[in-house]
Amino acid sequence: MFLRKTKLAREPLAVTMSGVRLGERALQIGDADPGLIAQIAAKCGLTGTAAIVVRTDDRATRMQRAIADTGAVADVHVVPSGDLPFQDAAFDAIVVHDTPNTINADEPDARTRWLSECRRVLRPGGRIIAMEPGTAVGLRGLLAGGAKEDDPASGSVVALRAGGFVNVRPVGDREGVRFIEGLKAI
Repeated sequence: MFLRKTKLAREPLAVTMSGVRLGERALQIGDADPGLIAQIAAKCGLTGTAAIVVRTDDRATRMQRAIADTGAVADVHVVPSGDLPFQDAAFDAIVVHDTPNTINADEPDARTRWLSECRRVLRPGGRIIAMEPGTAVGLRGLLAGGAKEDDPASGSVVALRAGGFVNVRPVGDREGVRFIEGLKAI
């Protein structure tokens, strides 16, 4: 009798860190990695609702292909300006991919509009998860001089707090991605 270890397929860290669960209503904003976004959408299952917002029609086409390849059920919406086409309190969770680029970190007015729309469509007590570039890994990390210090007053943390979210905190920095979570006040 031989004992053999079987390799179980592990889901990507970003899917786990998103915290999206079966039956939830989840909105994802951005298009940095269509395959990853489709995997997160699949976590909602048939009993939940998955919606994805991208800025252009060609990105929507790429996203729909990734959704079909994954077998997820999700609606893709093209929203170039930040005015989300959803009812108030329509979602339990929002995942913002590549936050600095997705919500126009360089344009305070655009960032404010995106975050106020996120707060509007999120239910009271719902959570927002922002993903931004984190500590560099591999050769890039070695050349950058190792790990950077975890600065809770930078990037998405400041933006989410300014956007009216509460209990905003970094929850992880792994594999080159920093994860920040905030809640909509009840």
